[in-house]
Amino acid sequence: MSGGGGGPIVVTRGLTKQYGRVVAVRDVDLDVGAGDRYGLLGPNGSGKTTLVRMLLGLVFATSGRIEVMGRPIPRRTGEVLPLVGAMVEGPGAYGHLSGRANLALLDASGPGRGSRRTRRRRVDEALERVGLGGVDDRPVKAYSLGMRQRLGLAAALLHAPRLLILDEPTNGLDPRGIREVRDLLRALNEDGTTILLCSHLLGEVEELCTRVGVMDRGRLVLQRDMADVRAPTGRVEVRTPDAARVVALLDGRVEHRDGDRLLVRAADAAELNARLVAGGLRVTEIRPQRHTLEEVVLSLTGASADRFDRPAEGA
Repeated sequence: MSGGGGGPIVVTRGLTKQYGRVVAVRDVDLDVGAGDRYGLLGPNGSGKTTLVRMLLGLVFATSGRIEVMGRPIPRRTGEVLPLVGAMVEGPGAYGHLSGRANLALLDASGPGRGSRRTRRRRVDEALERVGLGGVDDRPVKAYSLGMRQRLGLAAALLHAPRLLILDEPTNGLDPRGIREVRDLLRALNEDGTTILLCSHLLGEVEELCTRVGVMDRGRLVLQRDMADVRAPTGRVEVRTPDAARVVALLDGRVEHRDGDRLLVRAADAAELNARLVAGGLRVTEIRPQRHTLEEVVLSLTGASADRFDRPAEGA
């Protein structure tokens, strides 16, 4: 079931893409529901970008099926793409033209070939939303990487898409810019846009996304709601200046101690806190332990495809 509570927006079944003897995507069943903020994660070379390119009809699958907004891809790609905004493998633009000129050309070639009367408004609104409202007429080749990313996002938003597919949208942005993009994506999602986001920034995905998929070596090895991924582990983290007395009181329920920090086997942090306080013990910090998204991803995935280690001696 989708975490978004709506009907299916993206569905794949048995999706496979093979290049010669290399299987880039293997038997993937992806489910993105209406209203999801879906984070697609995995090491370099895990198949994320190939999967996204198949969703957009840019690469044909070897086998399996794809539906986007209820329409089969690639057979009805022409009906789907006007409803989708995308930025995949970095923003593309004519370097000798300004950002506005690039967006005006895109608008003129887009769905319905937007009318000239409203083109300037659409372009201005898209630039304003991504923080480029005051940009001058300098050519895009003079833009910083962060400005290029913002322009690519503006292009994806130009025609108010129902589905937004983004590949590393915050690449090149400073911390404030990353937060601005996160806030923008939340606002778009609240207005009804479903978001599929590929990123290496696990903290950002954990902060933004309601659902997560993890790919490794072409396979989708995890697909769950973020709340389930980060469910409590059944342990509680406690910080106390009375650590030795807590260990004695709890009689074997302390699984680990590091100075004044304890990891306690317990289901309810509030109940544990009440017991410690009733025993006259001081508690300076207490919280349920949760797995981080980083821990989950690293436990499910292998090495990045761009890593080449020296063979072991004698191998």
